[in-house]
Amino acid sequence: MKLFISLLSTLLLVSIVSAADADTRCFEMRTYHAAPGKLDDLNARFRNHTMKIFEKHGMANIGYWTPVENTNNLLIYVLAYPSREAREKAWKEFGADPEWQSVAKASEANGKLVQKVESVFLSPTDYSPLVKPSQSKEPRLFELRTYHASPGKLDDLNARFRNHTTSLFSKQGMANFGYWTPTEKKDGAGETLTYILAHKDKEAALESWKGFRADPDWIKAKTASEVNGPLTVKDGVKSVYMIPTDYSPTK
Repeated sequence: MKLFISLLSTLLLVSIVSAADADTRCFEMRTYHAAPGKLDDLNARFRNHTMKIFEKHGMANIGYWTPVENTNNLLIYVLAYPSREAREKAWKEFGADPEWQSVAKASEANGKLVQKVESVFLSPTDYSPLVKPSQSKEPRLFELRTYHASPGKLDDLNARFRNHTTSLFSKQGMANFGYWTPTEKKDGAGETLTYILAHKDKEAALESWKGFRADPDWIKAKTASEVNGPLTVKDGVKSVYMIPTDYSPTK
């Protein structure tokens, strides 16, 4: 009986610790489509002003990147907030901040810097590393990957990542930066997994992916997980290689 009570206490303690350690922050991935010829000006505004004003209002700057092949003049960045409510409050205060209003007006004297903004609210998966700014002594290449799960298969996809994929990525030299699923489930977003990896460079990335796909452990895990059909829709895996901006907290 004493042994049973001891084991039960241990399990309860583990449960409490796990719940306390869960990352409950609200993340937001924002993609800015810069106006033609304005990406440098947009980066300058973030570098010199915007990031500091974000921090002033309680927004955590996680990372800022531009795609390696950036034909659409994109800037992609990730912010973190204590909660969704805190996010709404922070952006309201940001928009009303006289400093920001002055900066925005001055920077757009010769035209708008941004043509379109895309925003996705994200929740970290239970297997994601703790997402925080990090820097490496050597330059790194980042990879943004988005998986569109087959209907009803997101849980199975997450299970495969949790139990197999992330450790196999590490085995092949890929660094797991963060894994998220959309907070809002509209427009099919509820069947999406978004994550970011870090590589030494493009050559290392291609070599790592080659080794991963040929790994017997991966082949076994993939085969077992797809007995009842593929976990992603056809052409449902998208990859974008990105380089961090010079002002990004993550490099």
